[in-house]
Amino acid sequence: MSGPHDLFARYTFGHPERAAAELRAVLPAHVVSEVDWASLRREPGSVVDPELRETESDLLFTARLRTGHPLLLYVLLEHQSSVDPWMALRMLRYVVRQLERWRQEHPRSELLPLIIPLVMYHGPEGVWTAPRRVEDLFELPEGEETRERWRALVPRFEYLLDDLTAEREEALSARAGPPLARLAWLVLRYGRTGELAQKLPDWVALFTQVQAGPEGAEHLVVVVRYLLMVGDEAVRDTAGRVLHSVLGEQRAEELMQSYGEKLIEQGLQQGLARGREEGRREGQRQGLIQGRTESILRILTVRGMHIDEEARQRILTCTDLATLDRWFDRSLTATTLSEVLDDLAQ
Repeated sequence: MSGPHDLFARYTFGHPERAAAELRAVLPAHVVSEVDWASLRREPGSVVDPELRETESDLLFTARLRTGHPLLLYVLLEHQSSVDPWMALRMLRYVVRQLERWRQEHPRSELLPLIIPLVMYHGPEGVWTAPRRVEDLFELPEGEETRERWRALVPRFEYLLDDLTAEREEALSARAGPPLARLAWLVLRYGRTGELAQKLPDWVALFTQVQAGPEGAEHLVVVVRYLLMVGDEAVRDTAGRVLHSVLGEQRAEELMQSYGEKLIEQGLQQGLARGREEGRREGQRQGLIQGRTESILRILTVRGMHIDEEARQRILTCTDLATLDRWFDRSLTATTLSEVLDDLAQ
């Protein structure tokens, strides 16, 4: 089961435009200049070990160099709370798996494509300290010259690292990229620190830019939902004020009604709900159900998916909020209707 960090990171950086912003921020300048960024495409599949799916997720992109040579860009999104000293070995294993898969798909090729591995880290316990080179994991004989001779015989592999915890807020804000990518870097950087609640008001302009862009309402909801899932009460209260500042009271209220049950459960509307009569709760629940079904249909329509009448009625007649929430989460990233609705025969 995917956690909130995985869902948010994959939603944000699974899109080629936002992935390109991440890659441009980390890759060496000569690589950035040689990649044909218009050719960047996300590829399906994951090679992450199942027992690690809660703490990391991965994304694979293909592109071409301006010379026409193929290029694989493998991005691991690291969410775990502590630095893994064996990350270099794990990344080597993942890269080999990607290359083996590529060989199966290109059996006539005599050479492997270039593959660049990148780890994005945003853990809560300080900067990344693990070795980035596999050769640093081997126990070599003592003596500088002796060690270098032995080092030449062990496997050599190094991954790039984007350690968000080591970046200053100003540097992340100044990175080139779409507003959602810049906001995501900041939210991931401070998402599990005690500073998040006090930082959020400083990002109102960036929230506004996200909301004003294409699919802005959807993007804004994804960010707010992530904040509610990882933040404490102070973060939830501040997120509510930011939302009102960006949208205005009426539109914020409409959004909270449309995407409401998670927002209510985690306290964003606590102040609004305080003092309201008990009898209104059932009507509010019905409003949430209606708003959620309309949201799912709208997202699927905006994302270009055909919704037949059977599927439409299935969504409109569902009254279980947990099921609607699951369909809503899937609708944000799914590529087919069968991936959204359980056991739907296409």
